[in-house]
Amino acid sequence: MDEEADPDNLNVNSVLAQEFSELLQVLSSQSPAILLKLCQIMPSDARRNINMDPSSCSAAAVTEHIKVMLEYFRVANHADCCNFLQSMCILCEGIPMRLESRLMSVAGYANSEAIQSALHENRLKNLKQIKYKNKSYSAQYIAAVMRLLQRRWERLSERLVREVQPENVWVRLRTANRGRDRPDQTPGSADKGGRTPELDGDYGYMDSRVTLETFLQGCAGKVTVLVGQAGSGKTLLMSCLGQQWAHGLGPIPSSYLFVLQEFRQLNVLSHPLSLSELLFRHYLPLEGSNDEKRAIVDYLLSNPEQSCWVLDGYEEFHSKLTRQEVQRELLDPEQPLPVADLISGLLNRHLLPGCTVVVTCRARDVMDFEGILDKVGQLQGWDCHEIKEYVDNFFQIKGHSANKAVGVQAADLLLSSRHLLAMSSLPALCNICCICLEHLLLKGGNPRGTQIPEETGSERRRKAREKEEKGVQIAGGGRGEEDIMMDGTNGRGQMPSTQAQIPSTLTQVYLTILGAFLSRDPNTRGGNDEPKTTPQSVVCELSQLAWKGLEDSKILFMEKDISQDVLEFSIRTGLLAQVELRREDGIIVNSYRFIHLTIQEFLAALRIMTSTDVSDMQLKKRFSLRTRWTTKSDQRTVFTDSLHLYVCGLASPHCTPDLVQLARTSGGTGGQSWVQKRQTLVLKLLKNFCHSNTLTGPKILDLCHCVQESQDNQLAKQVVGTRPTLELRNITLLRNDIDALAFVVNSVGDNGIGLDFGACSMELECLDVLPSCQFIHYLSFRSRKYGDKFAEKLSSILPKFTTLKKLEFCGASLTTTGAASLASALQNCPNITEINLSDNNLKDQGIKHIADIFTKQPRLVLVRLGQNNSSLEAVDYLIGKMSSCLNIQHLNAEYDHTLAHIHLLNQTWSKPKMQKLAKSLARCTALSTVGTIVWHCWSEWKFCLCIRLCVWCVCVCVCVCDLLRCLYFLLPQFMLAATYVVPFFVSDIILTSSTFLSISLSSNCLGNTGLKKLLDILPCLSNIQEINASNNGIGTEGVVMLAGALCSHNNLTQIHIRYSLLINNSSLMPSDTTQICGRLIQCRSHFELDLSHSSLPDEAIENLVKVLPKMASLQRLNVSHSITSTAGALMLVRCLTVSQRVKSLYDSLCLSPVSIEERWIRSEEAVSLVCRCLDLSSNIHTIRVHHTTLHLSLMKSTELTSVSLVDCAVEGYQLASMKSIISRCPLLTELDFSHNSLGVEGAEFLCSVLPSLPNLTCLSIVSKEACVTVVEKLSEALLQAAGIQCLKGFDAWLNIQFDPLFVHCVYARLNKLVTAMGPSEANGVLDLLAAMEGLIRMEEIELESWRMADRGIEQLTRLLPLWTELRKISLSKNLISDQSGDKLLEALKSCSHLEELHLSSNGLGDLTAARMALVLPSLTHITVLDISENRIGYEGSVSLSKAITCMKNLTKIYLTSIGTSELCAVAASLAHCPLIQDVGLGWNNCGDNVAVELARVMPLCQKLNRIDLESNTVSVFGAEALVRALQSCPALQLIRLWRNKVSPSEAQRLSLRDRRLNFSFT
Repeated sequence: MDEEADPDNLNVNSVLAQEFSELLQVLSSQSPAILLKLCQIMPSDARRNINMDPSSCSAAAVTEHIKVMLEYFRVANHADCCNFLQSMCILCEGIPMRLESRLMSVAGYANSEAIQSALHENRLKNLKQIKYKNKSYSAQYIAAVMRLLQRRWERLSERLVREVQPENVWVRLRTANRGRDRPDQTPGSADKGGRTPELDGDYGYMDSRVTLETFLQGCAGKVTVLVGQAGSGKTLLMSCLGQQWAHGLGPIPSSYLFVLQEFRQLNVLSHPLSLSELLFRHYLPLEGSNDEKRAIVDYLLSNPEQSCWVLDGYEEFHSKLTRQEVQRELLDPEQPLPVADLISGLLNRHLLPGCTVVVTCRARDVMDFEGILDKVGQLQGWDCHEIKEYVDNFFQIKGHSANKAVGVQAADLLLSSRHLLAMSSLPALCNICCICLEHLLLKGGNPRGTQIPEETGSERRRKAREKEEKGVQIAGGGRGEEDIMMDGTNGRGQMPSTQAQIPSTLTQVYLTILGAFLSRDPNTRGGNDEPKTTPQSVVCELSQLAWKGLEDSKILFMEKDISQDVLEFSIRTGLLAQVELRREDGIIVNSYRFIHLTIQEFLAALRIMTSTDVSDMQLKKRFSLRTRWTTKSDQRTVFTDSLHLYVCGLASPHCTPDLVQLARTSGGTGGQSWVQKRQTLVLKLLKNFCHSNTLTGPKILDLCHCVQESQDNQLAKQVVGTRPTLELRNITLLRNDIDALAFVVNSVGDNGIGLDFGACSMELECLDVLPSCQFIHYLSFRSRKYGDKFAEKLSSILPKFTTLKKLEFCGASLTTTGAASLASALQNCPNITEINLSDNNLKDQGIKHIADIFTKQPRLVLVRLGQNNSSLEAVDYLIGKMSSCLNIQHLNAEYDHTLAHIHLLNQTWSKPKMQKLAKSLARCTALSTVGTIVWHCWSEWKFCLCIRLCVWCVCVCVCVCDLLRCLYFLLPQFMLAATYVVPFFVSDIILTSSTFLSISLSSNCLGNTGLKKLLDILPCLSNIQEINASNNGIGTEGVVMLAGALCSHNNLTQIHIRYSLLINNSSLMPSDTTQICGRLIQCRSHFELDLSHSSLPDEAIENLVKVLPKMASLQRLNVSHSITSTAGALMLVRCLTVSQRVKSLYDSLCLSPVSIEERWIRSEEAVSLVCRCLDLSSNIHTIRVHHTTLHLSLMKSTELTSVSLVDCAVEGYQLASMKSIISRCPLLTELDFSHNSLGVEGAEFLCSVLPSLPNLTCLSIVSKEACVTVVEKLSEALLQAAGIQCLKGFDAWLNIQFDPLFVHCVYARLNKLVTAMGPSEANGVLDLLAAMEGLIRMEEIELESWRMADRGIEQLTRLLPLWTELRKISLSKNLISDQSGDKLLEALKSCSHLEELHLSSNGLGDLTAARMALVLPSLTHITVLDISENRIGYEGSVSLSKAITCMKNLTKIYLTSIGTSELCAVAASLAHCPLIQDVGLGWNNCGDNVAVELARVMPLCQKLNRIDLESNTVSVFGAEALVRALQSCPALQLIRLWRNKVSPSEAQRLSLRDRRLNFSFT
């Protein structure tokens, strides 16, 4: 029956489960009576424990009972569940319409009884009436919104010069939720010869460009962001979108509710508000009843997809959107929320899910929407055609159509000015430029350096009279060009007699623009009526207003902020525009803004340069270079960051007269001297930037703009003086950027300079301007975006660079076509010496195009053509061309910048090809290196042939022999590695030349037989110096033969089986040892002997010991894991300590301490070995057994000072045998028995020996047990050891109550306190610190893992001021909070001798880092700083960098996993640390920017030997930068790059270029 009544078979139980949360919320708001009625529907046994009476139980309990009731019906049968939902719809109030509709639709079919059916039909009828009424109210509200948007558009479009057509507005698509590090989309290595990916510098842009109309198609139900610069027309376009919607046009259906909200309006809303209040109070007020408002909101909630929310101008929003977590429950639309949370709810789909949202913002604000965007587009600027069309329309509308020449001349003038053209790409600024041109061409304006209008004649006369009345004589004359802009309007409508010229700097252009606007007021054009205001007074007040707005991040001003006269004047002239704002109470008021943000910033710059109200400190705070790289940590601002440019421009002497005039008008004390002083300060700040060596590419470009504005050639020279190449990486370049570069570059003169455009985006038109950069000797273009079209355009300008010596076009998308264009252009570059076209896709034909210019370029010496998907045919063609070009010395056909080789990797070898190649190579007498693999980096003057094949045959062997015979005259080195060469071929191959200096035959199958053949021909190799025969299956017999060769051949200095004479992993008999060593006695060259892992019996050791003193040339001996007994070890020790030859060798060559590592050196054997060693020799300075290794430090005629048995399973009773020996060593200063099981016997041993050790200063007793008896015994011993200053490992003592006298006696003489592990009880550390009160000699304290937290740090900070001699403090893993860290650093100010500070694995943050910036510069002795594994953010890293800059003695810094990836500033600060050796920056998610900065700093840190960058996001781009820098860092031993964004193949390639790059986890 149910199935017949329910054709859709709706599952009422699942609906209840889905709406569980909302049902719970509805029921929780009902009265107890209703809840009781609903509860009675349940059977009596099921509701027995349910109580709905709030008077007898808490609200939480009632909620739990409601949950029980809902849970019951969720699993009840179909009929009971339907009955419950029907009853709930009848009884309950406040059920949302959507929920009630759904419940009735599924529960209405449940009961077939007539009364239920009638009830259901009645409810459905009422529901339809409600829905109809809601829709009707919504339709009325939508109609009202349409009228509102139409009126808005009429108001905005009144003064439009050009019709707004979304189908003609262009948008460039951007990838959503993807930053600068998006993966490269170019073909892989299999497709294009192993081409390397690059870090994309285009900030997520894609190549496609669409119209705005197309872009908005399909935006329904999505979050779409439209990005645009200030003045690009975002607000106008959104209003146009609303107007189209109101007329039933555009991408938004007219049935939708269109809500257009400006963020500037939302800023007014300071109190929480609901969705209803946002709509009906602050968008379009509704005069209807609350029922109507509720009906409209219900309709929206039921149909969220029927609404479109346009949120305009996010950059003006004072708040920041919150990132809401994923949650099941939606936001309550009736609950008042802060406006930021309300907007965040819309964007995060927690409010009106499914609605359409369109947001406009600036490019740098897109990161705030990361993770919630569906579509992103960037508004494109106008091109020249659109600009010209706008200029024509402007002059026609202004009534100048009769004289068509005006519009034409204006367009020509604009297009010829780089500044006006760049500005005019934005519609708002294009309008401003037209007003400026109108002033210059039609109103008699003069675009000279002084642009602020002078006083009118009547104004001067009035002031003269005032001064005359006061008896002050006036100095007349002015500047001789009076009333230029205010009174010079008699020529209106006439063409000026001379061609107008646009100023050369952007600042002077804005001065002209300001004059143009000021001249628009009819009241200032002369006449007898004196104006209420003067242009100077207007500028003074507006500049003050602009500066105040800049300081307060304010762009909207109220009437009370501006005087009435200035306000009226500014509106008449157009400097200020009126904006309507609706206050929180719903009343509309007028506010005002400058016509463009750059106008406000320019006026603020005028205030800075003319008013004494702005201090030097305020100027310095505002004066900084800007970067175009955007990060999440960037500070949000509504302004365009142009202020510093205008300040630099106003520092030019051309602007001084205008500034002096304004300074005098402002009423302050400022005059010419003050203005010039302010200009000097600006130039000084610029000079500091010029000398900075920490600037990134974008900041260097910004510096070029600033210097260009200042027009100071000396500053330009300083920019390029310390930078032989300007590196501009990962930014978009415009024409005016190239022009700024040209101003700076052209100051370099004949010295020349390089330009490196790595991964930059630039339009082809930029290349038209590039030749304005003179004296360029190096050009580099590296980006996959550079293809054949770019190469063709570049080819057209290359001949204009007459000084060009080096061209790089690598890592690009160049093919044969582009190579042909470049080859043609390079023929006309007579000074070219280097060409790098590697990592492209030239193939054979493209390489041939380049090879054809070899004979036409006599100065060409180096060509790189690697990774171009070429074959051996191309290489042969290259070699053929080189045979007639003696000038070419280096030709690289494999991507490796460090090698001067021809690499023939992965070629198909055959005898004819090999013979042909050999003949070609023989003709290249100037060539330095040939190779088939990247193997060793030989010096460029050497010649090497490297051959590595998987299959070796007679045919190939003959080919190699032919090749060697062809090259015998220049082949000093030969490598035949991993080729499976058999003995038969050895002599045939090597005898082809007698000039070899080095022979490598490693990893072959020579065996003893092949080795004998090799050694038999040694007399024929008169120059041989090195042989490498590792991994060839050579036995003891072969080793003896090698030893004999080493002795008999005078020139032979190295024989490698691995890296020295290794005879390891073997079982040497005594006779073998005698035979080998007997031959080595005769060796006259220095050598090393490695016998590790060889299982030497005692007899073999004895034979070795006999001959060891006779080996005069032995430099190092390794017998680790080879000695099988204590007797053997003692024989070796006796030899080392008794033999005068060995001792003298040790003393003179400073060999490493003796180490013997054997598994049997444990427990009692370890103690016995120590005792017997000390009995044998009096020359042992220190002796230590650590785990299974014996370490001996020998020193002639010395006393024993240190005995250590650490972690070697020693029991306390085993130490008894050492008592007599220890007692005979009164000069002993250190005893270490850590990590053993001392027990009571061990404590008694210490009690017996400590009194006889008056010089003992350090005792380490880190024990594995915490026995009270042991501790008490040790405490007795400590009372007898008066000299102990360093005590390590007394963790177990803290739970024992000591006599206060003991505590005082022991602790009072400590100056070093070390523990390895924390106590089991939290109060232990407090007891320890309390016991340390009164100490004043403390030099080192290590309290790691004590979890002391805030209480412990508080107690420690009271002690630190007393420890003025403290040199090391380690507090890692102590739960130190950021606030406690701040206090700790403040307390450390007294420790002026501090050398090491270890604070890793705590909770330190930006507050502590800020304190470090204040404290650490005063601690000038610090050498080690470890703050790894903390929570320091970007601000903290900046503070930390300031501290590091002052730490001149810093040698080690560890910042592993500190909580931020923004460590560029930290990397840059290392340049100020000349002694830095070890840098740890792992696990920070650092990108290429940090790697590039490190690469820049590395050559400045000559002592740097290790950098840890593991587990970051460094790509090949960053790793390449590090490789290049390593060439200037001989001391640097290791750069760890494990777990970065470098593929295994790329890691292998980079490792081959420099082995110091480590991509493994070990």
